[in-house]
Amino acid sequence: MPTTGVETQHSKKSRPHGLETSLGSSDFGMKLDIVTPFLGKYRPFVGRCCQTCTPKSWESLFHSSIMDLGFCNVILVKEENTRFRGWLVRRLCYFLWSMEQNIPPCQDTPQKIMDSPGVQNIISGRASGGTGEGQVPDLVKKEVQHILDHIQTPPHPLLLRLFSWVLLRVLNCLFLNVQLHKGHVKMVHKASQAGSPLVLLSTHKSLLDGILLPFVLFAQGLGVLRVAWDPRAFSPALRALLRKLGGLFLPPEANLSLDCSEGVLGRAVVHAATEQLLVSRQPLLIFLEDPPGTQGPRLSALGQAWLGAVVQAVRGGIVSDAVLVPVAVTYDLVPDALPDVYHASAPLGLWTGILAILRNLCYSWSRSHRACVRVHLAQPFSLQEYTINARSCWGSRQTLEQLLKPVVLGQWTVVPDTEKEQEWTPVTGPLLDLKEEDQLLVRRLSRHVLYACVASSAVMSTAIMATLLLFKHQKGVFLEQLLGDFSWLTEETLLRGFDVGFSGQLRCLVQHSLSLLQAHVALLRVHPGDLVVVPRPGPSLMHLARLSAELLPAFLSEAVGACAVWGLLASRMPPEGHWELQSVEVLSQTELYHQTLLLLHLLPQDLILQQPCQSSYSYCQEVLDRLIQCGLLVAEEASSSRLACDTGRQCFSSRLLWKPSGDFTDSESDDFEEAEVRYFRLSQQSRCPDFFLFLCRLLSPLLKAFAQAAAFLCQGQLPDTELGYSGQLFQFLQATAQKEGFFECVDSKLVTSAIWTFRDLGVLQQTPSPAGSRLQLSPTFASQDNQEKLEQFIRQFICS
Repeated sequence: MPTTGVETQHSKKSRPHGLETSLGSSDFGMKLDIVTPFLGKYRPFVGRCCQTCTPKSWESLFHSSIMDLGFCNVILVKEENTRFRGWLVRRLCYFLWSMEQNIPPCQDTPQKIMDSPGVQNIISGRASGGTGEGQVPDLVKKEVQHILDHIQTPPHPLLLRLFSWVLLRVLNCLFLNVQLHKGHVKMVHKASQAGSPLVLLSTHKSLLDGILLPFVLFAQGLGVLRVAWDPRAFSPALRALLRKLGGLFLPPEANLSLDCSEGVLGRAVVHAATEQLLVSRQPLLIFLEDPPGTQGPRLSALGQAWLGAVVQAVRGGIVSDAVLVPVAVTYDLVPDALPDVYHASAPLGLWTGILAILRNLCYSWSRSHRACVRVHLAQPFSLQEYTINARSCWGSRQTLEQLLKPVVLGQWTVVPDTEKEQEWTPVTGPLLDLKEEDQLLVRRLSRHVLYACVASSAVMSTAIMATLLLFKHQKGVFLEQLLGDFSWLTEETLLRGFDVGFSGQLRCLVQHSLSLLQAHVALLRVHPGDLVVVPRPGPSLMHLARLSAELLPAFLSEAVGACAVWGLLASRMPPEGHWELQSVEVLSQTELYHQTLLLLHLLPQDLILQQPCQSSYSYCQEVLDRLIQCGLLVAEEASSSRLACDTGRQCFSSRLLWKPSGDFTDSESDDFEEAEVRYFRLSQQSRCPDFFLFLCRLLSPLLKAFAQAAAFLCQGQLPDTELGYSGQLFQFLQATAQKEGFFECVDSKLVTSAIWTFRDLGVLQQTPSPAGSRLQLSPTFASQDNQEKLEQFIRQFICS
């Protein structure tokens, strides 16, 4: 194939012509270790619960000794894991281990559900309005049994054991290892012994999550996990199989309108079934996210419906409390065949799923390296405690149109000191059935737990490699420099309190990640001993961008701050100005807060995942602190000003005697009689320019998609349906990427985020029509002048 050369900071070469080579011929060697921390560095213990909302759980359900327990490979089953010994046992150890697992009795009693107060009230209400004395109750009981059969069936113990045996063999063929921290398991065991039911709330990276997580908990002695599946994703035959394995499905009657009798009965049966699961202390798994490939908000409406049933059971006193466990699963590479089913119009059938697994097995056998998986069980916390403490953090909120639209149009220069209200997840029937206060509790609890899941997720080697190749070395990099950058970015990730899902020798790890990305990366041999790694152009950049998004939460605060600083500097001098000139510019703390708050409101809530107990002001303070800690900003003090630590002459007013927990106002507050504004400038250290640009580029896919969506407003054919306009915008992004080469922003999820953000901002309006709701331009942004203002407002944060 035609080859390209690269230029690096260490050596400049004139585009040498090299031959593409394979990883197998580069003589890396391979040796992976899943226990030893990477390069002997400190590995942080992640997953602690929120100390603000659940302080008692933070103390009682954790002990420092569990941090030293280390990791285990869940799918590594040997002769020692069984009660038997011998050469035959070594060949049948998977089967023997599966048969020896303890399966507690799962008694799904339909009679108890039938006798629940909610169902009995409906039966008696229909009987009083019926003509016959015993006919109506019998009909209602049959209807209740029909709904209950759609929700669940008693798990089959023998089928569970056989399925675990088959799954163990399949997982060993698909993955190199499935890592789990033994300290996390000990925390969950300790929480389950307190007597409250376990409710696991998980992210959703793959359809495999709903099969892998029950197997992991089953192998760790936590019982049969009941999984709340999406009924639209599976055929009736596959739903029947999953029910016998412990699956739960929301009946279609539950989503009917509130005044529909079938909907009232369906929701009552769902609540009764959930109550019986909690009373019998069967662990329940709820997915907070919709699976990949689903076009919609990040938070799942189905997950919120099931979580609402749990909240209602606790609030109603059916169970005294429930223990919530944030869960996440991360993959080196998500199995390819399984996510594709979400793009199909038909639900996944039983034979289609089997063929998908066989394709993955054939693919894993044909390649030299298999992917790794990491399962995260964060610290459990009490739902009752969260319900009591979290309400004190809820304040008034305003829409994005109220907060940002006047600033975009130049009518305001200061953003109101109010939180942003942005809820994209539709409210379904089961959630509408709750009180308004409980609905708000469920929505904010979902966001709080999802933040905990993301914060406890480990960063895999493929995410680090994709980030380096996309945002630091898109034109190519010599292998020796890539090894150093991989080590640097791993250390930076660990320093920010995020764990990594790998360990071992550096060269082996780089080879492992490059082998998994070989379809999107070219390896060129330019000279004997010189290898150049180049990301393939075109759609491969889109794949690298999706992988790099897994690393973004670790650097999100610094990335937001870097883009805000870039916007301030771009307004004062040309972006192509030298770093030495930019570092002379002095930035006040007020300007940094204002610019950061503008970007914080612009970015979707699904990306920021700001905790409901954290105010925007405290987030801006955190952004500034992070920029100072990483060395990008240094304090600029005038000769006449006192030192930052000098509080001798500061007089505190009476209003500072007590502050709410979310108010972190410090020396810049007006409550100081002699307050002085703090100033900062960019650091002049040699590493700062590259690191600053690297942070700015982390948000470039999203911001470029938003900017191109603003530029497309004058070309789009409106009014149109949301689906139709999404298709128009996606085609525009593809055409622009072919011209400019920015393929990383060509993503259907970014298109959806841009359209929904513009709708919240008041750029697009949703109007009803006989064919359904349609999008059209608002009168304010129908003028080209205001469209250009919107595009300029977004582009000020984009690093050119």
